[in-house]
Amino acid sequence: MIALRDLIDLVRAPAALSVPGDVVAGAAAGGTLGRRTVGLACSSVFLYWAGMAANDWADRHLDAVERPERPIPSGRVPAGAALGTAVGLTVAGLAVAGLAGGRRALAVTAPLAAAVWAYDVAAKGTPAGPLTMALCRGLDVLLGATTGSRTAAALPCALTVAAHTYLLTALSHAEVSGADPRLPAATLAGTAVLTAATVRGAAHDAWGPARPVLAGWYAAQFGLPQARAVADPSAQRVREAVSAGIVSLPALQGALAARGGAPRLGLALAAASPLARRLVRRISAT
Repeated sequence: MIALRDLIDLVRAPAALSVPGDVVAGAAAGGTLGRRTVGLACSSVFLYWAGMAANDWADRHLDAVERPERPIPSGRVPAGAALGTAVGLTVAGLAVAGLAGGRRALAVTAPLAAAVWAYDVAAKGTPAGPLTMALCRGLDVLLGATTGSRTAAALPCALTVAAHTYLLTALSHAEVSGADPRLPAATLAGTAVLTAATVRGAAHDAWGPARPVLAGWYAAQFGLPQARAVADPSAQRVREAVSAGIVSLPALQGALAARGGAPRLGLALAAASPLARRLVRRISAT
């Protein structure tokens, strides 16, 4: 019998707090916020957890050497159970998306699920890895806008989240071995560009200061650990920056939701950041 705590470790449950904001930000941009957004967000969480379980299944032999404390190499979760969990969560994600958003949602969720599995079993560790993961997050944002007729309106928002994900994934490749300081320096510069693009035009924002405040909070949460990794590019500092990139994403999503005309919802999304930070101290997000 697998303990619940071990399943939580397997799917990195706290990291999923960064996921519903993708769908919410996309729905805000597309003008489709509503009850069906909740269902699409649940679908997104299931697919995220599926990806985490599939990741550990695919990496089980490497983790036996590099991270023997993880659920599979430590013997807490059998490899077959991890694979079954990943498949079951993928099916659940597709089913919930279909129920919540119909064919339009499935038209995005199906390639999203395929991209998740492609990353875990083939693209990870290759030059295509960051692009594949960025595609996953970009599709996740677009998923939120599929219940209306303005899905394309969410594209700028999707590209912003995808760019953040690209930077984060590129940085994560060095979280075991440490990095050349030029890597965190480059991702830090990219974070600054994303922040500037998100707050652009905020001085004329009819929704008040929510967008620049949230974008600034995102920049501080993710930028400061990256700056420390530039000064000390050890594996520990890089892992801290990667974890910060995961838990700071709700602040970026909140800024994007505010840009889409939902500032109160954006603030609610950003409120997940402190909770996620506390949880990842107990359960690693990476």
